[in-house]
Amino acid sequence: MATSPHSDTTTHDIRIQAAAQYLPPENLPQEFAGEAKSPSRHYVFRYKITMTNVGKIPAKLLSRHWVIVDSESRREEVRGRGVIGEYPRLGVGESYSYVSYCPIATPWGTMEGTYTFERDDGSRFQVRIGRFFLVPSAPPLTLETPQR
Repeated sequence: MATSPHSDTTTHDIRIQAAAQYLPPENLPQEFAGEAKSPSRHYVFRYKITMTNVGKIPAKLLSRHWVIVDSESRREEVRGRGVIGEYPRLGVGESYSYVSYCPIATPWGTMEGTYTFERDDGSRFQVRIGRFFLVPSAPPLTLETPQR
């Protein structure tokens, strides 16, 4: 039985689905065209995250923490506020999707991390982003319009 390079993890009633797809140099968005020529960032992967509130209490995303490891065990951590400049609030049963990019120096690697969410009562909690793989052989992503 084959295993998927993607991930699907639920923590504190927030489900995070993650998948990545390799982008050949000819398909790179303009902002990454120069990166593909750099030996330190030669491979670019597009990834899609879908977060869904499967619980009974709304929550708002505040920040992200990524751990990116390439095939030579080089580790990079990325922290920031929100995702793609937004702070989605997930009501009961609501989903939010976004697409972003990850350049790395090797043909494959992994990504995983956490999101920090806040409930309406001010309590904060961490949601796990399960490890997913940055591999050229991953099945193509379905890149429908992100839900907002």
